[in-house]
Amino acid sequence: MKIYTKSGDKGQTSLIGGTRVCKNDARIKAYGTVDELNSFLGLLRSKLEHNNKQLILEIQNTLFVVGANLATDISKTPIGDFAKISDEKIRFLEENIDKIDAQLPQIDNFIIYGEDELSALCHICRAIARRAEIEILSVDNEIIIDKNVLAYMNRLSDFLFVFARFLGKKRGNTDFFWQK
Repeated sequence: MKIYTKSGDKGQTSLIGGTRVCKNDARIKAYGTVDELNSFLGLLRSKLEHNNKQLILEIQNTLFVVGANLATDISKTPIGDFAKISDEKIRFLEENIDKIDAQLPQIDNFIIYGEDELSALCHICRAIARRAEIEILSVDNEIIIDKNVLAYMNRLSDFLFVFARFLGKKRGNTDFFWQK
């Protein structure tokens, strides 16, 4: 099978279920941003120590589920189990947020990012996750989106925030705070 099909040469692509949509459809933009996030998470994972690699890999796998959910035309094809975000996936993030956050000092001001490369890269991932969440909300205005997809993406950006601080702390960095 060739990587190119030429079926998208006129600016359209297919959703799961066969529906053809423009490549600038809100769903395509949303799962494209999820894919961008997954790419940056791959870069982050490549730079992490072994014990944290598995954590990011789990998130990357789940982002493929998010993408499949967004790419399914629910008017023609029911969401399969492969494209559902379970409550357990959300709990996985919440448990890791709580575990990591318990190791960090409390903050009461905005953080300026960039103390080191790993934590800065993690904040880039967090910002992309927020953009993906906003784009998914735009899709939700047009078609019904599984609320667990929205909850997962919201939790993911929270996770990435605390994970960035955790990575910085492991390297002996302190948070830089916005000066009012």
